[in-house]
Amino acid sequence: MAAGLALAAPLAVAAPARAAELGTYTVTALRFTVEAGGRSCAVDADLYRPDGVDAAHPAPAVLATNGFGGSKDDGSTDAIGKAVAARGYVGLVYSGLGFGKSGCLVSLDDPRIDGRAATRLVDFLAGTRAADDGTRVDFVTKDAADDPRVGMIGGSYGGAIQLATAAADPRLDALVPLITWNDLAYSLAPNSADRATPGVFKWQWANGFYLMGEGQPLLAPSLDPSRINSLGCLHFVTDACDTVRLLNSGRYPRTETDAMLAFARSVSPVSYLDRVKAPTLIVQGQSDSLFNLNEARATYEQLQRQGVETKMIWQSWGHSGGQRPGELDLGQGDLESSYVGRRVLAWFDRHLRGDRGTDTGAEFAYYRDWQSGYGTADRVPALSQKLYLSGDGKLVDNRAKVARGSREYANWLVPTSHSESSLAGMIGLPDPQPYDIAGTYLGWRTAPLTAPADLVGAPRATLKVISPRTERVQDSGDAADKLVLFAKLYDVAPDGTKILVNRLVAPVRVPDVTRPFTVELPAIAHRYETGHRLEFVIAASDTAYFGNRGIKPVTVVSTPEDTGTLELPLVQGRVG
Repeated sequence: MAAGLALAAPLAVAAPARAAELGTYTVTALRFTVEAGGRSCAVDADLYRPDGVDAAHPAPAVLATNGFGGSKDDGSTDAIGKAVAARGYVGLVYSGLGFGKSGCLVSLDDPRIDGRAATRLVDFLAGTRAADDGTRVDFVTKDAADDPRVGMIGGSYGGAIQLATAAADPRLDALVPLITWNDLAYSLAPNSADRATPGVFKWQWANGFYLMGEGQPLLAPSLDPSRINSLGCLHFVTDACDTVRLLNSGRYPRTETDAMLAFARSVSPVSYLDRVKAPTLIVQGQSDSLFNLNEARATYEQLQRQGVETKMIWQSWGHSGGQRPGELDLGQGDLESSYVGRRVLAWFDRHLRGDRGTDTGAEFAYYRDWQSGYGTADRVPALSQKLYLSGDGKLVDNRAKVARGSREYANWLVPTSHSESSLAGMIGLPDPQPYDIAGTYLGWRTAPLTAPADLVGAPRATLKVISPRTERVQDSGDAADKLVLFAKLYDVAPDGTKILVNRLVAPVRVPDVTRPFTVELPAIAHRYETGHRLEFVIAASDTAYFGNRGIKPVTVVSTPEDTGTLELPLVQGRVG
Protein backbone atom coordinates (compact mmCIF):
# COMPACT_ATOMS: atom_id res chain seq x y z
CA MET A 1 0.00 0.00 0.00
CA ALA A 2 1.36 3.42 -0.97
CA ALA A 3 2.57 5.77 1.73
CA GLY A 4 -0.07 8.10 3.10
CA LEU A 5 -2.97 5.76 2.29
CA ALA A 6 -5.18 3.94 4.74
CA LEU A 7 -8.48 2.15 5.00
CA ALA A 8 -11.31 4.30 6.30
CA ALA A 9 -12.33 3.63 9.86
CA PRO A 10 -15.76 4.75 11.05
CA LEU A 11 -15.58 8.54 11.18
CA ALA A 12 -15.71 9.85 14.72
CA VAL A 13 -17.70 12.98 13.94
CA ALA A 14 -21.27 14.18 14.27
CA ALA A 15 -22.56 11.27 16.34
CA PRO A 16 -25.47 9.50 14.64
CA ALA A 17 -27.41 9.87 17.89
CA ARG A 18 -28.09 13.43 16.76
CA ALA A 19 -30.76 12.03 14.42
CA ALA A 20 -32.94 11.47 17.49
CA GLU A 21 -32.49 15.11 18.53
CA LEU A 22 -33.83 16.77 15.38
CA GLY A 23 -35.73 19.93 16.16
CA THR A 24 -38.73 21.75 14.76
CA TYR A 25 -38.72 24.98 12.81
CA THR A 26 -40.86 27.51 10.98
CA VAL A 27 -40.65 28.48 7.32
CA THR A 28 -41.27 32.00 6.02
CA ALA A 29 -41.48 32.89 2.32
CA LEU A 30 -39.49 36.01 1.42
CA ARG A 31 -38.55 38.05 -1.62
CA PHE A 32 -35.50 40.23 -2.09
CA THR A 33 -34.98 42.83 -4.79
CA VAL A 34 -31.38 42.77 -6.01
CA GLU A 35 -29.33 44.49 -8.69
CA ALA A 36 -27.67 41.90 -10.89
CA GLY A 37 -26.01 42.25 -14.27
CA GLY A 38 -27.47 45.68 -14.87
CA ARG A 39 -30.99 44.50 -14.05
CA SER A 40 -33.22 44.80 -11.02
CA CYS A 41 -34.94 41.56 -10.15
CA ALA A 42 -36.60 39.65 -7.34
CA VAL A 43 -35.07 36.65 -5.59
CA ASP A 44 -37.54 34.08 -4.25
CA ALA A 45 -36.44 32.58 -0.92
CA ASP A 46 -37.56 30.65 2.14
CA LEU A 47 -36.26 31.33 5.65
CA TYR A 48 -36.03 28.30 7.95
CA ARG A 49 -35.91 29.34 11.63
CA PRO A 50 -35.33 26.65 14.27
CA ASP A 51 -37.70 26.87 17.21
CA GLY A 52 -36.01 28.46 20.19
CA VAL A 53 -33.61 30.54 18.10
CA ASP A 54 -33.93 34.27 18.82
CA ALA A 55 -31.80 37.34 19.54
CA ALA A 56 -30.85 35.94 22.93
CA HIS A 57 -30.15 32.49 21.51
CA PRO A 58 -28.72 33.03 18.01
CA ALA A 59 -27.60 30.29 15.63
CA PRO A 60 -25.27 30.21 12.63
CA ALA A 61 -26.86 30.18 9.18
CA VAL A 62 -26.62 28.02 6.06
CA LEU A 63 -27.37 29.50 2.64
CA ALA A 64 -28.26 27.25 -0.30
CA THR A 65 -29.65 27.38 -3.82
CA ASN A 66 -30.67 24.98 -6.56
CA GLY A 67 -28.90 23.02 -9.24
CA PHE A 68 -29.35 24.05 -12.88
CA GLY A 69 -33.00 23.96 -13.90
CA GLY A 70 -34.25 23.59 -10.32
CA SER A 71 -35.61 26.00 -7.75
CA LYS A 72 -35.87 26.42 -3.99
CA ASP A 73 -38.87 24.09 -4.05
CA ASP A 74 -37.30 21.10 -5.79
CA GLY A 75 -36.77 17.91 -3.87
CA SER A 76 -33.12 18.38 -2.97
CA THR A 77 -32.90 22.15 -2.42
CA ASP A 78 -35.79 22.52 0.03
CA ALA A 79 -34.53 19.34 1.72
CA ILE A 80 -31.32 21.23 2.56
CA GLY A 81 -33.34 23.96 4.30
CA LYS A 82 -35.28 21.39 6.30
CA ALA A 83 -32.18 19.37 7.17
CA VAL A 84 -30.09 22.26 8.46
CA ALA A 85 -32.98 23.84 10.39
CA ALA A 86 -33.77 20.53 12.08
CA ARG A 87 -30.16 20.49 13.23
CA GLY A 88 -30.28 23.98 14.71
CA TYR A 89 -29.03 26.15 11.84
CA VAL A 90 -30.92 29.07 10.38
CA GLY A 91 -31.53 28.15 6.75
CA LEU A 92 -32.01 30.56 3.85
CA VAL A 93 -32.80 28.69 0.65
CA TYR A 94 -33.42 30.57 -2.58
CA SER A 95 -34.04 30.07 -6.28
CA GLY A 96 -30.98 31.08 -8.27
CA LEU A 97 -31.18 33.95 -10.72
CA GLY A 98 -33.35 33.00 -13.70
CA PHE A 99 -34.81 29.88 -12.05
CA GLY A 100 -38.08 29.18 -10.30
CA LYS A 101 -39.75 32.46 -9.42
CA SER A 102 -36.51 34.44 -9.25
CA GLY A 103 -35.93 37.06 -11.90
CA CYS A 104 -32.94 38.09 -14.04
CA LEU A 105 -31.16 36.09 -16.70
CA VAL A 106 -29.21 32.85 -16.31
CA SER A 107 -25.62 34.03 -16.00
CA LEU A 108 -23.86 30.76 -15.11
CA ASP A 109 -22.92 31.60 -11.52
CA ASP A 110 -20.93 34.66 -12.57
CA PRO A 111 -19.36 36.10 -9.40
CA ARG A 112 -20.03 39.61 -10.75
CA ILE A 113 -23.76 38.84 -11.07
CA ASP A 114 -24.89 35.72 -9.18
CA GLY A 115 -22.19 36.12 -6.55
CA ARG A 116 -23.02 39.76 -5.87
CA ALA A 117 -26.74 38.95 -5.70
CA ALA A 118 -26.01 36.31 -3.05
CA THR A 119 -24.10 38.86 -0.96
CA ARG A 120 -27.38 40.76 -0.56
CA LEU A 121 -28.79 37.65 1.13
CA VAL A 122 -25.75 37.55 3.40
CA ASP A 123 -26.58 41.17 4.28
CA PHE A 124 -30.06 40.00 5.27
CA LEU A 125 -28.59 37.32 7.54
CA ALA A 126 -26.39 40.01 9.09
CA GLY A 127 -29.49 42.03 9.93
CA THR A 128 -28.31 45.00 7.87
CA ARG A 129 -30.82 44.50 5.05
CA ALA A 130 -34.53 43.75 5.09
CA ALA A 131 -36.55 41.54 2.79
CA ASP A 132 -38.99 43.32 0.49
CA ASP A 133 -41.80 42.96 3.05
CA GLY A 134 -39.67 44.56 5.76
CA THR A 135 -38.68 41.31 7.50
CA ARG A 136 -35.36 41.48 9.34
CA VAL A 137 -33.45 38.92 11.35
CA ASP A 138 -31.60 39.42 14.63
CA PHE A 139 -31.06 35.77 15.48
CA VAL A 140 -28.04 34.76 13.40
CA THR A 141 -24.70 34.34 15.17
CA LYS A 142 -22.30 37.16 14.26
CA ASP A 143 -18.55 37.54 14.11
CA ALA A 144 -18.92 41.33 13.80
CA ALA A 145 -21.74 43.85 13.50
CA ASP A 146 -22.30 43.20 9.80
CA ASP A 147 -20.67 39.75 9.61
CA PRO A 148 -23.00 36.77 10.16
CA ARG A 149 -21.67 33.28 10.76
CA VAL A 150 -22.81 31.64 7.53
CA GLY A 151 -21.94 28.62 5.42
CA MET A 152 -23.18 27.30 2.09
CA ILE A 153 -23.98 23.87 0.67
CA GLY A 154 -25.40 22.65 -2.64
CA GLY A 155 -24.63 20.69 -5.76
CA SER A 156 -23.70 21.39 -9.38
CA TYR A 157 -24.97 24.92 -10.19
CA GLY A 158 -25.62 25.21 -6.45
CA GLY A 159 -21.99 24.26 -5.87
CA ALA A 160 -20.26 26.80 -8.10
CA ILE A 161 -22.38 29.64 -6.67
CA GLN A 162 -20.70 29.05 -3.31
CA LEU A 163 -17.26 29.73 -4.73
CA ALA A 164 -18.60 32.70 -6.73
CA THR A 165 -20.19 34.15 -3.57
CA ALA A 166 -17.07 33.57 -1.48
CA ALA A 167 -15.02 35.37 -4.14
CA ALA A 168 -17.38 38.34 -3.89
CA ASP A 169 -17.95 38.28 -0.12
CA PRO A 170 -15.28 37.36 2.46
CA ARG A 171 -17.89 36.92 5.20
CA LEU A 172 -18.64 33.30 4.27
CA ASP A 173 -17.27 30.89 6.86
CA ALA A 174 -17.65 27.42 5.35
CA LEU A 175 -18.41 25.95 1.92
CA VAL A 176 -19.52 22.49 0.81
CA PRO A 177 -19.69 22.50 -3.02
CA LEU A 178 -20.81 19.16 -4.48
CA ILE A 179 -20.37 17.85 -8.06
CA THR A 180 -19.48 21.21 -9.60
CA TRP A 181 -17.06 22.66 -12.10
CA ASN A 182 -13.65 24.29 -11.99
CA ASP A 183 -13.42 25.42 -15.63
CA LEU A 184 -16.50 25.48 -17.89
CA ALA A 185 -14.27 25.56 -20.95
CA TYR A 186 -12.96 22.14 -19.89
CA SER A 187 -16.41 20.95 -18.80
CA LEU A 188 -18.22 21.68 -22.07
CA ALA A 189 -15.38 21.35 -24.61
CA PRO A 190 -12.57 19.47 -22.88
CA ASN A 191 -9.08 19.18 -24.24
CA SER A 192 -7.28 16.68 -22.06
CA ALA A 193 -3.92 17.51 -23.65
CA ASP A 194 -3.79 21.30 -23.81
CA ARG A 195 -6.15 23.81 -22.18
CA ALA A 196 -4.87 26.55 -24.53
CA THR A 197 -6.17 24.68 -27.59
CA PRO A 198 -9.98 24.57 -27.97
CA GLY A 199 -11.34 21.23 -26.91
CA VAL A 200 -13.91 18.76 -28.19
CA PHE A 201 -17.54 19.81 -27.90
CA LYS A 202 -19.56 17.77 -25.40
CA TRP A 203 -22.69 18.38 -27.44
CA GLN A 204 -25.20 16.25 -25.56
CA TRP A 205 -24.56 17.73 -22.14
CA ALA A 206 -24.18 21.31 -23.38
CA ASN A 207 -27.26 21.37 -25.58
CA GLY A 208 -29.37 19.59 -22.98
CA PHE A 209 -28.63 22.23 -20.38
CA TYR A 210 -28.93 25.05 -22.92
CA LEU A 211 -32.46 23.96 -23.82
CA MET A 212 -33.30 23.60 -20.14
CA GLY A 213 -32.16 27.16 -19.48
CA GLU A 214 -33.81 28.72 -22.52
CA GLY A 215 -37.04 26.97 -21.58
CA GLN A 216 -37.29 28.49 -18.10
CA PRO A 217 -39.79 31.23 -19.09
CA LEU A 218 -42.07 28.41 -20.28
CA LEU A 219 -41.33 26.00 -17.44
CA ALA A 220 -41.86 28.75 -14.85
CA PRO A 221 -44.16 31.27 -16.64
CA SER A 222 -43.72 34.87 -15.57
CA LEU A 223 -44.37 38.36 -16.91
CA ASP A 224 -41.21 39.58 -15.20
CA PRO A 225 -39.29 41.46 -17.95
CA SER A 226 -35.99 40.94 -16.12
CA ARG A 227 -36.16 37.27 -17.20
CA ILE A 228 -36.16 38.00 -20.94
CA ASN A 229 -33.07 38.89 -23.00
CA SER A 230 -33.97 38.71 -26.70
CA LEU A 231 -35.69 36.45 -29.19
CA GLY A 232 -32.35 34.99 -30.25
CA CYS A 233 -31.21 34.46 -26.67
CA LEU A 234 -34.30 34.20 -24.56
CA HIS A 235 -33.15 33.58 -21.02
CA PHE A 236 -29.34 33.40 -20.86
CA VAL A 237 -26.89 36.26 -20.88
CA THR A 238 -25.79 36.93 -24.45
CA ASP A 239 -22.25 35.60 -24.01
CA ALA A 240 -23.62 32.20 -22.96
CA CYS A 241 -25.78 31.93 -26.10
CA ASP A 242 -22.87 33.01 -28.29
CA THR A 243 -20.69 30.32 -26.71
CA VAL A 244 -23.19 27.53 -27.40
CA ARG A 245 -23.73 28.73 -30.98
CA LEU A 246 -20.00 28.76 -31.67
CA LEU A 247 -19.51 25.28 -30.21
CA ASN A 248 -22.40 23.91 -32.28
CA SER A 249 -21.06 25.52 -35.47
CA GLY A 250 -18.10 23.14 -35.60
CA ARG A 251 -15.88 26.05 -36.64
CA TYR A 252 -13.36 27.47 -34.20
CA PRO A 253 -11.49 30.49 -35.66
CA ARG A 254 -8.93 31.85 -33.25
CA THR A 255 -10.50 35.24 -32.46
CA GLU A 256 -13.98 33.89 -31.76
CA THR A 257 -12.60 30.88 -29.91
CA ASP A 258 -10.38 32.99 -27.67
CA ALA A 259 -13.42 35.08 -26.73
CA MET A 260 -15.43 31.93 -26.00
CA LEU A 261 -12.72 30.48 -23.76
CA ALA A 262 -12.33 33.81 -21.96
CA PHE A 263 -16.04 34.01 -21.19
CA ALA A 264 -16.33 30.38 -20.06
CA ARG A 265 -13.40 30.81 -17.70
CA SER A 266 -14.63 34.19 -16.39
CA VAL A 267 -17.69 32.43 -14.91
CA SER A 268 -15.59 29.54 -13.59
CA PRO A 269 -13.78 29.11 -10.27
CA VAL A 270 -10.48 28.74 -12.13
CA SER A 271 -10.55 32.51 -12.73
CA TYR A 272 -11.45 33.70 -9.22
CA LEU A 273 -10.39 31.06 -6.69
CA ASP A 274 -7.57 33.34 -5.59
CA ARG A 275 -10.25 35.44 -3.85
CA VAL A 276 -11.83 32.50 -1.99
CA LYS A 277 -10.74 32.24 1.66
CA ALA A 278 -13.55 30.23 3.29
CA PRO A 279 -12.77 26.67 4.47
CA THR A 280 -14.02 24.36 1.73
CA LEU A 281 -15.08 20.70 1.79
CA ILE A 282 -15.18 19.59 -1.86
CA VAL A 283 -17.41 16.62 -2.72
CA GLN A 284 -17.27 15.28 -6.29
CA GLY A 285 -18.90 12.30 -7.97
CA GLN A 286 -17.02 9.41 -9.57
CA SER A 287 -19.92 8.71 -11.94
CA ASP A 288 -19.91 12.09 -13.65
CA SER A 289 -18.99 12.81 -17.25
CA LEU A 290 -20.20 16.42 -17.00
CA PHE A 291 -17.95 17.59 -14.15
CA ASN A 292 -15.40 14.85 -13.59
CA LEU A 293 -13.07 14.32 -10.64
CA ASN A 294 -10.27 16.27 -12.33
CA GLU A 295 -12.33 19.44 -11.88
CA ALA A 296 -12.56 18.91 -8.14
CA ARG A 297 -8.88 18.15 -7.89
CA ALA A 298 -7.99 21.37 -9.74
CA THR A 299 -10.07 23.41 -7.29
CA TYR A 300 -8.70 21.49 -4.31
CA GLU A 301 -5.09 21.95 -5.31
CA GLN A 302 -5.43 25.66 -6.04
CA LEU A 303 -7.13 26.34 -2.70
CA GLN A 304 -4.49 24.29 -0.92
CA ARG A 305 -1.68 26.23 -2.61
CA GLN A 306 -3.08 29.51 -1.33
CA GLY A 307 -3.44 28.21 2.23
CA VAL A 308 -7.22 27.74 2.39
CA GLU A 309 -8.35 24.91 4.67
CA THR A 310 -9.62 22.41 2.11
CA LYS A 311 -10.51 18.72 2.07
CA MET A 312 -11.87 16.55 -0.73
CA ILE A 313 -14.18 13.53 -1.00
CA TRP A 314 -14.85 11.46 -4.13
CA GLN A 315 -18.31 10.01 -3.54
CA SER A 316 -19.99 7.45 -5.80
CA TRP A 317 -22.68 9.52 -7.53
CA GLY A 318 -22.65 12.47 -9.87
CA HIS A 319 -24.51 13.77 -12.89
CA SER A 320 -24.20 10.39 -14.64
CA GLY A 321 -25.89 8.48 -11.82
CA GLY A 322 -24.01 6.03 -9.60
CA GLN A 323 -26.04 6.38 -6.39
CA ARG A 324 -25.08 3.49 -4.08
CA PRO A 325 -26.74 2.21 -0.88
CA GLY A 326 -25.54 4.11 2.15
CA GLU A 327 -24.31 7.10 0.19
CA LEU A 328 -25.43 10.69 0.84
CA ASP A 329 -28.92 11.48 -0.47
CA LEU A 330 -29.64 15.18 -0.02
CA GLY A 331 -33.25 14.70 -1.04
CA GLN A 332 -33.83 12.51 2.03
CA GLY A 333 -32.26 15.01 4.42
CA ASP A 334 -30.64 12.21 6.45
CA LEU A 335 -27.10 13.37 7.01
CA GLU A 336 -26.12 11.13 9.92
CA SER A 337 -26.43 7.78 8.12
CA SER A 338 -23.83 8.38 5.38
CA TYR A 339 -20.09 8.94 5.47
CA VAL A 340 -20.35 12.12 3.41
CA GLY A 341 -23.28 13.42 5.46
CA ARG A 342 -21.32 13.01 8.69
CA ARG A 343 -18.37 14.82 7.10
CA VAL A 344 -20.67 17.72 6.16
CA LEU A 345 -22.06 17.95 9.69
CA ALA A 346 -18.56 17.92 11.13
CA TRP A 347 -17.46 20.65 8.72
CA PHE A 348 -20.31 22.90 9.82
CA ASP A 349 -19.85 22.03 13.49
CA ARG A 350 -16.26 23.16 13.34
CA HIS A 351 -16.53 26.21 11.14
CA LEU A 352 -20.02 27.50 11.94
CA ARG A 353 -20.67 26.35 15.50
CA GLY A 354 -17.05 27.00 16.40
CA ASP A 355 -16.37 23.58 17.88
CA ARG A 356 -12.63 23.56 17.24
CA GLY A 357 -12.31 20.07 18.70
CA THR A 358 -14.46 18.49 15.99
CA ASP A 359 -12.62 16.03 13.76
CA THR A 360 -13.45 16.94 10.16
CA GLY A 361 -11.97 13.75 8.73
CA ALA A 362 -9.26 12.83 6.26
CA GLU A 363 -7.66 15.22 3.81
CA PHE A 364 -8.81 12.98 0.95
CA ALA A 365 -11.38 10.19 0.83
CA TYR A 366 -12.79 8.08 -1.97
CA TYR A 367 -15.69 5.68 -2.29
CA ARG A 368 -14.71 2.07 -3.06
CA ASP A 369 -17.26 -0.14 -4.78
CA TRP A 370 -15.04 -3.18 -4.19
CA GLN A 371 -14.84 -2.85 -0.42
CA SER A 372 -17.13 -1.42 2.25
CA GLY A 373 -16.40 2.06 3.44
CA TYR A 374 -14.18 4.79 2.10
CA GLY A 375 -10.47 4.77 1.48
CA THR A 376 -8.61 7.72 2.94
CA ALA A 377 -5.27 9.39 2.42
CA ASP A 378 -3.35 12.46 3.50
CA ARG A 379 -3.05 13.49 -0.17
CA VAL A 380 -4.26 12.49 -3.61
CA PRO A 381 -2.22 9.47 -4.75
CA ALA A 382 0.63 10.20 -7.13
CA LEU A 383 1.47 8.40 -10.37
CA SER A 384 3.36 5.28 -9.34
CA GLN A 385 3.78 2.90 -12.29
CA LYS A 386 4.71 3.50 -15.92
CA LEU A 387 3.62 1.18 -18.74
CA TYR A 388 4.76 1.18 -22.36
CA LEU A 389 2.74 0.87 -25.57
CA SER A 390 4.16 -2.05 -27.54
CA GLY A 391 3.90 -2.40 -31.30
CA ASP A 392 2.09 -5.74 -30.93
CA GLY A 393 -0.81 -4.23 -28.93
CA LYS A 394 0.52 -5.17 -25.53
CA LEU A 395 0.85 -2.83 -22.57
CA VAL A 396 4.13 -3.79 -20.88
CA ASP A 397 5.92 -2.75 -17.71
CA ASN A 398 9.44 -2.51 -19.15
CA ARG A 399 10.70 -0.60 -22.15
CA ALA A 400 12.83 -3.62 -23.15
CA LYS A 401 9.63 -5.62 -23.70
CA VAL A 402 8.33 -3.21 -26.35
CA ALA A 403 7.98 -4.86 -29.77
CA ARG A 404 8.77 -2.81 -32.84
CA GLY A 405 5.74 -2.14 -34.97
CA SER A 406 3.23 0.31 -36.31
CA ARG A 407 -0.56 0.23 -36.13
CA GLU A 408 -3.21 2.35 -37.84
CA TYR A 409 -6.80 3.46 -37.50
CA ALA A 410 -9.04 5.93 -39.29
CA ASN A 411 -12.23 7.77 -38.43
CA TRP A 412 -15.46 7.57 -40.39
CA LEU A 413 -17.74 10.52 -41.13
CA VAL A 414 -20.07 9.26 -38.37
CA PRO A 415 -19.15 8.28 -34.79
CA THR A 416 -17.88 4.72 -34.41
CA SER A 417 -17.34 4.61 -30.65
CA HIS A 418 -19.84 5.05 -27.86
CA SER A 419 -19.17 5.93 -24.24
CA GLU A 420 -22.54 7.18 -23.06
CA SER A 421 -25.77 8.95 -23.85
CA SER A 422 -24.94 11.85 -21.60
CA LEU A 423 -28.32 12.68 -20.09
CA ALA A 424 -29.38 9.04 -19.67
CA GLY A 425 -27.85 8.57 -16.23
CA MET A 426 -29.30 11.80 -14.88
CA ILE A 427 -32.87 11.06 -15.98
CA GLY A 428 -32.74 7.30 -15.53
CA LEU A 429 -32.93 6.13 -19.13
CA PRO A 430 -31.19 2.97 -20.44
CA ASP A 431 -27.94 3.48 -22.30
CA PRO A 432 -26.23 1.05 -24.74
CA GLN A 433 -23.00 -0.51 -23.54
CA PRO A 434 -19.81 1.26 -24.69
CA TYR A 435 -18.33 0.01 -27.95
CA ASP A 436 -15.61 0.71 -30.54
CA ILE A 437 -15.85 -0.40 -34.17
CA ALA A 438 -12.83 -2.28 -35.51
CA GLY A 439 -10.45 -0.20 -37.60
CA THR A 440 -11.42 3.05 -35.87
CA TYR A 441 -9.43 2.61 -32.67
CA LEU A 442 -6.26 1.12 -31.23
CA GLY A 443 -5.96 -0.74 -27.94
CA TRP A 444 -3.09 -1.97 -25.76
CA ARG A 445 -3.69 -4.61 -23.07
CA THR A 446 -1.72 -5.75 -20.07
CA ALA A 447 -1.18 -9.39 -19.19
CA PRO A 448 -3.79 -10.85 -16.80
CA LEU A 449 -3.24 -9.49 -13.29
CA THR A 450 -1.84 -11.91 -10.75
CA ALA A 451 -3.29 -9.91 -7.85
CA PRO A 452 -5.82 -7.08 -7.50
CA ALA A 453 -4.66 -3.57 -8.43
CA ASP A 454 -6.41 -0.47 -7.08
CA LEU A 455 -6.20 2.67 -9.20
CA VAL A 456 -7.09 5.97 -7.49
CA GLY A 457 -6.46 9.16 -9.42
CA ALA A 458 -5.95 10.41 -12.96
CA PRO A 459 -3.83 8.25 -15.30
CA ARG A 460 -1.54 10.10 -17.70
CA ALA A 461 -0.56 9.06 -21.21
CA THR A 462 2.23 10.46 -23.36
CA LEU A 463 1.62 9.83 -27.05
CA LYS A 464 2.96 10.60 -30.50
CA VAL A 465 0.92 10.00 -33.62
CA ILE A 466 1.50 10.30 -37.35
CA SER A 467 -1.28 11.88 -39.43
CA PRO A 468 -0.10 13.50 -42.69
CA ARG A 469 -3.59 14.69 -43.60
CA THR A 470 -3.87 16.50 -40.29
CA GLU A 471 -0.36 17.93 -40.60
CA ARG A 472 -1.31 19.61 -43.89
CA VAL A 473 -4.28 21.49 -42.41
CA GLN A 474 -3.70 21.82 -38.64
CA ASP A 475 -2.32 25.38 -38.92
CA SER A 476 -5.26 26.71 -40.96
CA GLY A 477 -6.31 29.09 -38.19
CA ASP A 478 -9.44 27.03 -37.47
CA ALA A 479 -8.92 24.63 -34.56
CA ALA A 480 -11.53 22.31 -36.09
CA ASP A 481 -8.85 21.19 -38.57
CA LYS A 482 -6.69 19.70 -35.82
CA LEU A 483 -6.80 15.98 -35.05
CA VAL A 484 -9.40 14.78 -32.52
CA LEU A 485 -9.06 11.51 -30.60
CA PHE A 486 -10.39 9.98 -27.40
CA ALA A 487 -8.30 8.18 -24.76
CA LYS A 488 -9.88 5.80 -22.25
CA LEU A 489 -9.33 2.82 -19.96
CA TYR A 490 -11.23 -0.45 -20.03
CA ASP A 491 -11.35 -3.24 -17.49
CA VAL A 492 -11.29 -6.53 -19.45
CA ALA A 493 -12.57 -9.63 -17.64
CA PRO A 494 -11.17 -13.14 -18.26
CA ASP A 495 -14.17 -13.92 -20.51
CA GLY A 496 -13.38 -10.90 -22.70
CA THR A 497 -16.23 -8.67 -21.53
CA LYS A 498 -15.15 -5.06 -21.08
CA ILE A 499 -16.19 -2.24 -18.77
CA LEU A 500 -15.43 1.39 -19.57
CA VAL A 501 -14.91 2.62 -16.03
CA ASN A 502 -17.70 5.12 -15.23
CA ARG A 503 -18.11 5.55 -19.02
CA LEU A 504 -15.40 8.24 -18.92
CA VAL A 505 -13.20 9.32 -21.83
CA ALA A 506 -10.49 11.93 -22.32
CA PRO A 507 -11.24 13.98 -25.46
CA VAL A 508 -8.16 15.44 -27.13
CA ARG A 509 -7.69 18.00 -29.85
CA VAL A 510 -4.04 17.41 -30.60
CA PRO A 511 -2.15 20.74 -30.59
CA ASP A 512 0.47 19.58 -33.12
CA VAL A 513 0.67 16.07 -34.58
CA THR A 514 4.39 16.49 -35.25
CA ARG A 515 5.14 16.60 -31.53
CA PRO A 516 4.49 14.29 -28.57
CA PHE A 517 1.58 15.30 -26.35
CA THR A 518 0.46 14.34 -22.86
CA VAL A 519 -3.11 13.37 -22.00
CA GLU A 520 -4.59 13.55 -18.51
CA LEU A 521 -7.36 10.97 -18.34
CA PRO A 522 -10.35 11.45 -16.00
CA ALA A 523 -9.61 10.34 -12.46
CA ILE A 524 -11.23 7.14 -11.21
CA ALA A 525 -11.24 4.92 -8.14
CA HIS A 526 -11.38 1.36 -9.44
CA ARG A 527 -10.11 -2.12 -8.62
CA TYR A 528 -8.81 -4.35 -11.41
CA GLU A 529 -9.38 -7.86 -10.08
CA THR A 530 -7.07 -10.86 -10.35
CA GLY A 531 -7.19 -12.29 -13.88
CA HIS A 532 -8.46 -9.04 -15.40
CA ARG A 533 -6.54 -6.92 -17.88
CA LEU A 534 -6.25 -3.16 -18.18
CA GLU A 535 -6.76 -1.92 -21.74
CA PHE A 536 -5.72 1.56 -22.90
CA VAL A 537 -7.57 2.72 -26.00
CA ILE A 538 -7.38 5.68 -28.35
CA ALA A 539 -10.45 6.00 -30.54
CA ALA A 540 -11.27 8.19 -33.51
CA SER A 541 -14.68 9.37 -32.30
CA ASP A 542 -17.37 9.24 -29.64
CA THR A 543 -21.13 9.62 -29.93
CA ALA A 544 -21.29 12.14 -27.06
CA TYR A 545 -18.83 14.55 -28.71
CA PHE A 546 -18.17 16.34 -31.98
CA GLY A 547 -15.38 14.68 -33.93
CA ASN A 548 -12.87 15.20 -36.72
CA ARG A 549 -13.45 17.37 -39.73
CA GLY A 550 -12.83 15.04 -42.67
CA ILE A 551 -11.11 11.65 -42.68
CA LYS A 552 -7.80 11.70 -40.81
CA PRO A 553 -5.97 8.33 -40.69
CA VAL A 554 -3.61 7.92 -37.74
CA THR A 555 -0.51 5.74 -37.33
CA VAL A 556 1.17 4.93 -34.02
CA VAL A 557 4.75 3.64 -34.16
CA SER A 558 6.41 1.81 -31.27
CA THR A 559 10.06 0.98 -30.70
CA PRO A 560 11.90 0.19 -27.48
CA GLU A 561 13.71 3.52 -27.82
CA ASP A 562 10.64 5.63 -28.58
CA THR A 563 7.08 4.68 -27.69
CA GLY A 564 4.04 5.99 -25.90
CA THR A 565 3.60 5.56 -22.17
CA LEU A 566 0.78 5.25 -19.66
CA GLU A 567 1.33 6.22 -16.03
CA LEU A 568 -1.00 4.96 -13.32
CA PRO A 569 -1.75 6.14 -9.74
CA LEU A 570 -1.89 2.74 -8.06
CA VAL A 571 -2.46 2.51 -4.32
CA GLN A 572 -2.27 -1.29 -4.25
CA GLY A 573 -0.79 -3.87 -6.61
CA ARG A 574 0.90 -3.59 -9.99
CA VAL A 575 -0.15 -4.22 -13.58
CA GLY A 576 1.70 -5.30 -16.68
